[in-house]
Amino acid sequence: MFSIGALSDRTGVKIPTIRYYEDMGLLPPPERTAGNQRRYTQAGLDRLGFIKHARDLGFAIEAIKALITLHDHPDQSCAQANAIAQTQLAAVQSKIARLQRLELELTRIATHCQGNGRAGDCYVLTSLADHDLCQTTH
Repeated sequence: MFSIGALSDRTGVKIPTIRYYEDMGLLPPPERTAGNQRRYTQAGLDRLGFIKHARDLGFAIEAIKALITLHDHPDQSCAQANAIAQTQLAAVQSKIARLQRLELELTRIATHCQGNGRAGDCYVLTSLADHDLCQTTH
């Protein structure tokens, strides 16, 4: 059995976050000692590791709930799990594309400014003041 502090230490998940996951129904309510302290089993530790890994990959709480349900029913098809992963992948790819557009625009703005003129003539400031000067949508 693990205390909430031990669970936090082993997973790197902060104690308030562990409580939040319990409140959200991602973690089942732990057993309690006579002093009302939480006590988690190995299954609770494993579940928290699953949740942390899913959160690290950017999955939303609702997606994690669905994935946990599938994980708890290993005889079901994994089609829904794959669909959830594909949706997350598409979201990440979209964010990467947006960040690449931002990088291009910031590179253009930063390289057009030498940093040795007056603020009134600064290309960075001029570009930020007039969105029409941007060459990419971002």
